[in-house]
Amino acid sequence: MKRELGIYIHIPFCYSKCYYCDFNSHIDQYSYIEKYIEYLKKEIDLYENSIKEYKLKTIFFGGGTPSLIDQKYICEIIEYIYKKMNTQYLEEITIEANPKTLNEAKLSAYRDAGVNRISLGLQTLNDNLLKNIGRIHSVQDFYDTYNLIRKNGFKNINVDIMFNLPNQSVTDVLDTLEKVVELDIEHISLYSLKVEEGTPFYNMYESGEITLPDEDIEREMYHRSIRFLEDRGYKQYEISNFSKKDYECKHNLIYWKLKPYIGLGLSAHSNIGSYRYGNVESFSDYFSLIDEKKLPIIKDEKEFIDIDMEIAEYIILGLRLTKGIDKQEFKLKYNKGIEEVFKENLDKFINQGLICQDDKVIRLTKRGLDLCNLVFMELLPD
Repeated sequence: MKRELGIYIHIPFCYSKCYYCDFNSHIDQYSYIEKYIEYLKKEIDLYENSIKEYKLKTIFFGGGTPSLIDQKYICEIIEYIYKKMNTQYLEEITIEANPKTLNEAKLSAYRDAGVNRISLGLQTLNDNLLKNIGRIHSVQDFYDTYNLIRKNGFKNINVDIMFNLPNQSVTDVLDTLEKVVELDIEHISLYSLKVEEGTPFYNMYESGEITLPDEDIEREMYHRSIRFLEDRGYKQYEISNFSKKDYECKHNLIYWKLKPYIGLGLSAHSNIGSYRYGNVESFSDYFSLIDEKKLPIIKDEKEFIDIDMEIAEYIILGLRLTKGIDKQEFKLKYNKGIEEVFKENLDKFINQGLICQDDKVIRLTKRGLDLCNLVFMELLPD
């Protein structure tokens, strides 16, 4: 039986760098775009034989800002994947987009190429906050783009929203959610700002130029957002993700269910055939390795995932999902019960009120979702 496969494609070009962003993206390398697309195709060629026994289920264009580059390049990659891979079971093609970078021509081309899900980086519906975090779009840009997306027939839209931003209040977060919900958006990803080293925000935070809401307010933002969305028909199916019925992100579910995926492009990561690895970060290394007919992965960082690590990761990722881990599925997959593997930690976490179970599933409690990192740290093998 062929296994499902997801493909992530990294488009590392941006108009400007958001102050919180630590992803591999470039604002001054546009001259590489055409060459980069050609090398993405060559990277696909390198995988052609090794993934014949997989059925491709999802494609996800992330970045960077995939919607920044000319639509013809996105269409070329999709067309090439159809040519080279088993797409009979392909269900979802997502492209991330900044509201400032979409237009009628791009959306029409995406739709005709098979893209059926748009993920908009909104973050907040407060113009002052947008400016303060380095976004290039305005609130009005978002509304104009949303209407254009619907006009072009897209019926599956995700909106990314951030909380815990500098100078943001609980009211700001709920106001954004209320306005997004009024638009009947199918999927909402809700993330707390993490100040990452190497970003402008990190330097500003370290120097005292910005302050973040305290931990109690950050938790209030999260908990009230959950209640607000659930009251309006959105199911929290993962720690940071909410959707209407049947609109869960199929690509992300591949990650969370520990199914195989390959990452194409700079810094993209793969997990396939019991190995995990990441691609090189620079254009020069990427091009050189592909010219040598080699996968453009970081040297000496290809990691074999033994069975103990795989089981630990399966449990950790499965617990991110609010429905938890199906005991029968676990037993069929690993030929042993999850209680047998998880016994010592399971009893402790149940006593601490972090995990609950019944005859069919094991899952995090609401308190466990809040303290999930404590659970996950203890589950990783030494």
